[in-house]
Amino acid sequence: MERAPVILDGAGLSCGDVHAVAHGRAEVAVGPADRARAAWAAARELTGPVYGRATGVGANKDVAVEHGGHDLLRSHACGAGPLVAPERARAMLAVRLNQLLAGGSGVDPAVLPVLAYAVNAGFTPPVRTYGAIGTGDLTALATTALCLLGELPWHGPEQGTGQDAEQGFQQGFQQGEAGAAPVFALAPEDALPFISSGAATLADAALACHRLRELLDAAVGVAALSFAAAGASAEPLAAAVQEARPHPGQAAVAERLRALHAPGPSARVQDSYGYRAFAQVHGAALDALGRAERAVETDLNAATENPLVSGSLAWHNGNFHSAPVALALDALRAALVQTAQLGAARLATLMDPAYTGGLPFLADRPGASGAMILEYVAQDALAELRHLAGPVTTGTAVISLGTEDHAGFATQAARQALRCVEPYEIVLACERVAATRALDGPAPDRPLTGDLDAALSVLRAP
Repeated sequence: MERAPVILDGAGLSCGDVHAVAHGRAEVAVGPADRARAAWAAARELTGPVYGRATGVGANKDVAVEHGGHDLLRSHACGAGPLVAPERARAMLAVRLNQLLAGGSGVDPAVLPVLAYAVNAGFTPPVRTYGAIGTGDLTALATTALCLLGELPWHGPEQGTGQDAEQGFQQGFQQGEAGAAPVFALAPEDALPFISSGAATLADAALACHRLRELLDAAVGVAALSFAAAGASAEPLAAAVQEARPHPGQAAVAERLRALHAPGPSARVQDSYGYRAFAQVHGAALDALGRAERAVETDLNAATENPLVSGSLAWHNGNFHSAPVALALDALRAALVQTAQLGAARLATLMDPAYTGGLPFLADRPGASGAMILEYVAQDALAELRHLAGPVTTGTAVISLGTEDHAGFATQAARQALRCVEPYEIVLACERVAATRALDGPAPDRPLTGDLDAALSVLRAP
């Protein structure tokens, strides 16, 4: 299948682009590299103490060093836990490539096509899960740099994923049988500039934002089924209601739900919050997602380098700090729990004869359990979502002899946002199965695993 290219130019990369590249639906192509070349030329003329180029790093910032860059990579290529999935590592490569094109790093631009080749050919570095705190993905990118130098093996497409990939790395699998491994002689002075980035964190954040955007959009359609099944009033969706409190997400949800829900007469003066406040709560989640997407996409296309090579100077700075992304992702995960809780509340009404006019639990005969078990499954997934919504930005860390005295923990915020996808899918799938059953009529008791799997397939469809 021919893959459409995503042109990387350091300015226009979106969360959707990252997702398409990560999952092999698009290739990357290197766009104009003028800014990268200008920064490289300026970096070669720098004099004086430049952090990471002429000095050590962290608490060694005042120690002059010569040609120590490769040792920096070796010392920082450390991680723990399982290997990240190939799509996450591929997304990281695409993000770092785009950031280098934004200029400011001073890294030799000859590495750009090599990184693009790695992405398109299916080579990924063996990045471990744990090793960053939101002040730069040093372990992941140092590992990548050593792969480029030929000191660590790449994970290639023929290795598969999961346990096979882990075993391949542990055995020191060397690439080259099916295609030449990406190799680049990264100069010692380019070591710190290459790894001074939160590309792995941003990759996870972009993947999470894209998938959650799809699910939050799909949730409106699922809610419309429940509205119809419960005979819920459309009065809370009226344009006049939204104009009285003009939050953009709320208005968008109400407008779309009005188009999907053809209301009939309602026997209730007003419904429970799962219906009456859906536009407000789900709209707030969409607004939170919009803020997260803007924060993430800003950094996808930013020069977050320290030092930043701009003009003829190196500017020592804190652009690497991930506070904007971490805060936005904390808010997104909390908002996701709110709307998922309303989904579970609507699911409860679908078990209630007062809302459906049928037997309890959508059963086909008195005393049967019907779809009761869906509430257990949904509440299990909802409990996981609540756990993942715990804020990371209330903590900090002091490391490197006190030189680095704060951390954003966007790495953890992004990782948890990505993990939110599965339980939120499950909550939506449970509601969808129940609403469909309520509309189609009761059925004899049977295992509902297949129904849930079918609903999940619909929610996961591209």
